[in-house]
Amino acid sequence: MQFGLSAEQTLLQDNVNRFLGDQAGLEVVRAYADGGSDTELWQGLAALGVSALLVPEDHGGVGLQPLDAAIVAECLGYHTTPGPFLGSAVMAPTALTLAGGQAQRLAQLAAGELRVGIAFAEALGARADGGFSADNGTLSGKSLFAFDAEADAYLVASPQQHLYWVEADALQRSALTTVDRTRRTVCLEFNSSPAELISNRADVFTATLDIGRVMLAADTLGAAQNMLDQAVAYAKQRQQFNRPIASFQAVKHMCAEMAAGLEPCRSMVWFAAHALAELPGEARLSACQTKAHVAEVGKFVAKTATEVHGGMGFTDLLGLHYWFKRCGANRQWLGTPEQLRQEAAVLQGLVAAEEPAA
Repeated sequence: MQFGLSAEQTLLQDNVNRFLGDQAGLEVVRAYADGGSDTELWQGLAALGVSALLVPEDHGGVGLQPLDAAIVAECLGYHTTPGPFLGSAVMAPTALTLAGGQAQRLAQLAAGELRVGIAFAEALGARADGGFSADNGTLSGKSLFAFDAEADAYLVASPQQHLYWVEADALQRSALTTVDRTRRTVCLEFNSSPAELISNRADVFTATLDIGRVMLAADTLGAAQNMLDQAVAYAKQRQQFNRPIASFQAVKHMCAEMAAGLEPCRSMVWFAAHALAELPGEARLSACQTKAHVAEVGKFVAKTATEVHGGMGFTDLLGLHYWFKRCGANRQWLGTPEQLRQEAAVLQGLVAAEEPAA
């Protein structure tokens, strides 16, 4: 069996990388991190069809598969691209398509006219007794670390794993500071905010969560690959004792270990994305194991690539910290490696599921 990218998928990858290389350089990332906007950049990606990837064709989308979205996610991570890709192009279209009856919103997402944030923290046990509640078509309480501070609406998951649609003007949001300045997160505060129940089905919630986890793994893969590439390039041109440091055995071993750890992750991400559409029996387990493993490898590559750069790696001049922090933030969002391995163990029947708190 040969498992690889098709000619069309390679072309998609090349087109997205070419666009990001031209339009999302380090200076653009710096400007966003300093308070700039990602609107123009997202409109450019939408014009490429990125916003329509997972929207069915009969709703104005491209109707591609999760593997295609993972390819794009890796490109975005490679360039530490700001933007609402995770919510607006991946998780929201997945949830709305599975829930049904959302033709207008799907068409707006496909056209890049609607930005949807994701608030899943309360469904993942982020806080005990956090005060989040749903009653009579309204939500109350708070949801921490929601994606996309500029969203027009939010897809909110309750502790019962129900999905709600809440318009941005029906809630209060306050900025939250995280290490990753390439994406903005907010605290959403609901005060009897009108909320539309999108789905109360567990399968819709888990499918939406799983694809989000795989996309974060792909994003980490791209960010780590960029750090590895930067480390190798730096080692070739940085000289000590009139020799490139790439000729030193210790540096060779560091780069080789990064490459050896990272390369298998690509196949793992591709398989997990493939399983989401083609192997439903393996999808959940693959998503958990893939995000957990890639998060750990990404952490190692980020640390080691910074060490290869020596003191320069810690400065703002190279901007290496943007990729470093992106890997770190991805590790935490939508489940830490420890939490994901616990879920995987439950799925495999190795341990019993924990009883929900009273």
